Amino acid sequence: MSVTEEHPLKPFLPENTRLLMLGSFPPARNRWCMDFFYPNFINDMWRIFGIVFFGDKFYFVDNDAKTFKREDIISFLNEKGIGLYDTACKICRTKNTASDKDLEIVEATDLGKLLDTIPSCRAVITTGQKATDTFAAYFGISQPKLGESVDFSLGERNLKLFRMPSSSRAYPMKIERKAEYYERAFRSIELI
Repeated sequence: MSVTEEHPLKPFLPENTRLLMLGSFPPARNRWCMDFFYPNFINDMWRIFGIVFFGDKFYFVDNDAKTFKREDIISFLNEKGIGLYDTACKICRTKNTASDKDLEIVEATDLGKLLDTIPSCRAVITTGQKATDTFAAYFGISQPKLGESVDFSLGERNLKLFRMPSSSRAYPMKIERKAEYYERAFRSIELI
């Protein structure tokens, strides 16, 4: 019998959030190397950030301790105005994996309410197919192709939804190629 899991983290939303990045749901705690988003040491999100912003995939990595530099990541995200959360707040794992295909969403995040709390946000990045599916269904919008964006509205605000490749190593693309996608999106919303 599957157990319902509640999201273990609160949304990370700097006061100046210009970009909201949304995954699907964190892996099980036993896969975490730090208490923050993208906590699995074999997930490449923080290596992608290192490549894009610092030209060094190990910039946010503590290889000796097999963890990420959480405080440096948080400081950087606060400085840039990048918020993080997920499109599901309650899930069941149909198998004992971190794979999106094995996640059953029990309760989706109230994405409109979440975006209402960050009025300076003008762009959203989804970091995987399940996150993109959930976001597009919530707002009734078409999904962008990988690496592209679509416009959507929330009240009087016009925003962009970018679809990025998953930072999971299970996603079949080299990290340097993934970083190119993210860099284009970050440049287009003037974070670089």
